[in-house]
Amino acid sequence: MAVICGTDKLRCDLFLNMLLVSVGVVVSSYGEIHFNIVGTVYQVTGIFAEALRLVLTQVLLQKKGLTLNPVTSLYYIAPCSFVFLFVPWYLLEKPGMEVTQIQFNFWIFFSNALCALALNFSIFLVIGRTGAVTIRVAGVLKDWILITLSTIIFPESTITQLNIIGYAIALCGVVMYNYLKAKDARLTQTPVESIPDRAAKV
Repeated sequence: MAVICGTDKLRCDLFLNMLLVSVGVVVSSYGEIHFNIVGTVYQVTGIFAEALRLVLTQVLLQKKGLTLNPVTSLYYIAPCSFVFLFVPWYLLEKPGMEVTQIQFNFWIFFSNALCALALNFSIFLVIGRTGAVTIRVAGVLKDWILITLSTIIFPESTITQLNIIGYAIALCGVVMYNYLKAKDARLTQTPVESIPDRAAKV
């Protein structure tokens, strides 16, 4: 998506790195105890949609001379997100909901909204400083932490050895991606001349 939208260039090393991460995720998904093909198709579709959203957010933050900050970006993006989420909720979820089933807890609702706000701010900040690919790779590490915490907090959430192998492969891809990005950053930095060197030139 980043290459199609022109926000990133196609590079062989980064492509192989993304392939390694994808292989790790596929292996981990194949080792899922309750594997469901329909759910997998929904998840893959959501991944493509999320990738497109992140790339378009990067375009909004970095291109066209806008250079919006995270607060302003959320101001514009939140209403659009509400509209696109409201339609499927109204058609698919609302008919099966009953008012008697809803148990509203203010503090749970408030803390959840606060975490979502902080997450959106951090996503916009990372995309503005780096790019959509970086935040997507960081999402793999976030999933790994989420799975680890869920197995600790909820003992019934068991994971298989194949799950662990898959996410280990994906984690190696994340480490390699960070190494490549750090290497690119070092190459793009221009050496700063020291004071004696400038004095010698004068």
